[in-house]
Amino acid sequence: MLSKKHRIQKKKDIERIFKEGKSFREGFLVLKTAKNNLNIARFGFIVSQKISKKANVRNKIKRRLREMVRLKIKLLGSGTDNLFITLPGIEKKEFKNIEETIEKLFKKANINVR
Repeated sequence: MLSKKHRIQKKKDIERIFKEGKSFREGFLVLKTAKNNLNIARFGFIVSQKISKKANVRNKIKRRLREMVRLKIKLLGSGTDNLFITLPGIEKKEFKNIEETIEKLFKKANINVR
């Protein structure tokens, strides 16, 4: 599980990312990223009801995304706030497809994966 210090939890941080951040889209995922003044990379995940009306489906998607980021967090550069926004279609994708999409988004956003 992604530790609490690596999660974006405050609404004001999410609003700041939407206002100041840059967007990168790849298939069924959007990555918004903005600089922060911390020595860690933080992540947030938005899965709307457009994806599924069922909370258990949305929560499963969030758990998958968190796990993929957790596995890469030690390899990521620091000093950014990142928000993953899901688009319809992600609920039908396999774990491997989502993982490849996340890696492509990190490359597009110049988030260094060492």
